[in-house]
Amino acid sequence: MSSHEISEAEDKLPEGRGAGSAVRPTEDPFADPGLPPHEHRKQDIDERAAKRSERTVALLFTVSMLATIAFIAAYVALPVDKYIYVFPIGHISALNFALGLTLGIALFAIGAGAVHWARTLMSDVEIADERHPIEASPEVKSKVLEDFAAGAKESGFGRRKLARNTLFGALALVPLSGIVLLRDLGPMPGTKLRHTKWAKGKRLMNYNTMQPLRPEDIAVGSLTFAMPEGMSEEQHDFQTQIAKAALMLVRLQPENIKDKRELDWSHEGIVAFSKICTHVGCPINLYEQQTHHVLCPCHQSTFDLSDGGRVIFGPAGHALPQLRIRANDQGYLEAMGDFSEPVGPAYWERG
Repeated sequence: MSSHEISEAEDKLPEGRGAGSAVRPTEDPFADPGLPPHEHRKQDIDERAAKRSERTVALLFTVSMLATIAFIAAYVALPVDKYIYVFPIGHISALNFALGLTLGIALFAIGAGAVHWARTLMSDVEIADERHPIEASPEVKSKVLEDFAAGAKESGFGRRKLARNTLFGALALVPLSGIVLLRDLGPMPGTKLRHTKWAKGKRLMNYNTMQPLRPEDIAVGSLTFAMPEGMSEEQHDFQTQIAKAALMLVRLQPENIKDKRELDWSHEGIVAFSKICTHVGCPINLYEQQTHHVLCPCHQSTFDLSDGGRVIFGPAGHALPQLRIRANDQGYLEAMGDFSEPVGPAYWERG
C-alpha cells in the first residue's frame, strides 16, 4: 500500500484514532452513577388510593383467615375415604384436596398481602450509605435505632390499623392448621394404656404350650411365662396386646415373700408380675433363683420378686405391676382382675 493510500485510510478513522494519537478517556468508567430521582407512587400523594391499598391488604389477610377456618372445617367434616373427580388430576382424596387447597390459599394470601403492603404503603425511598467497619460506633448505633424508628413510622404499621389488625389475625390463625394436623399422629390413647387383656376369671395360659396352668405345673425356683386366656397369635392385634399382658410366674416359699400385699395376691407362693420392664418396655427373662431377682437384659434394671417387684438396681422408675391370682374350682390358675397399675414405662397421661 502506498503512502498516499495509508494517509487516506487514516483520514477515515474516528477522531483520536489516527496514527500517533493516544487514547484519552473522557470519563471514569467506575464513577458512582448515584441514585435515580425518586418517583412518588399514587398512594404517596393520594390518600384515597392509599386507603384502597389498605383495604386490599386487609382483604387478603381476611381471605387467609377464612381459608384457615375452612382448613379446620374440612379436616373435621370430610371423611378419609371420600374421593372426588378433579379435572385434570382425576380421582383424588377429597380430604387431601381440601386441606391442600385451603392451606395453600391461607399461606398465599398472607404472602400476597405482605407484598402488596410493602409495595404500595411502606416507604420506597432508596437510601445510600457509606461502607463502614463491622463494629459499629455509638453514633452509628444511635443512627440505626433512629432509622429503625423512622422505618417503622413510614411503614404505616401504627397508622394503618385495619391492615395491621387483619395481619395479626391471619398470623394467629395460620398456626392452627399445624396444630390440627397433630391429631393425625394417631388416636388418643384414652385409658387403653391403663388396661390389659387380663380380667377377673381369665385363666393363665402357658405361653409355650397354650395350655391352662395349674399350681403344680410351677416348681419352686422356676420361671414361667403366661398370657391371658382367649389370645392367639392369629389375632391382628396380638403383638399390641401381648406387649401389655405378658406375664411371668415364679414360685417362692411363702416365708420368703417380704411384702404383705404380694403374699395376699399370690397362691401357694406363686406370684405373678408383668414381664414388661418399667424402664423402656423390654421383656424381662433373666431370673436368679437364690436371690429371687429378675434382670432386664436391655439396661440391667433389677427387680426383687420377693419384695413387691421393687427396683433394686438400674434406671427403671418404678416396681413391676403385680397380678392377683387364685386357683378356680377346676384347679386352674386364674386372674382376679387386671394388673395393680399400668404396665411398662411411665407416660404423659399416667396419673
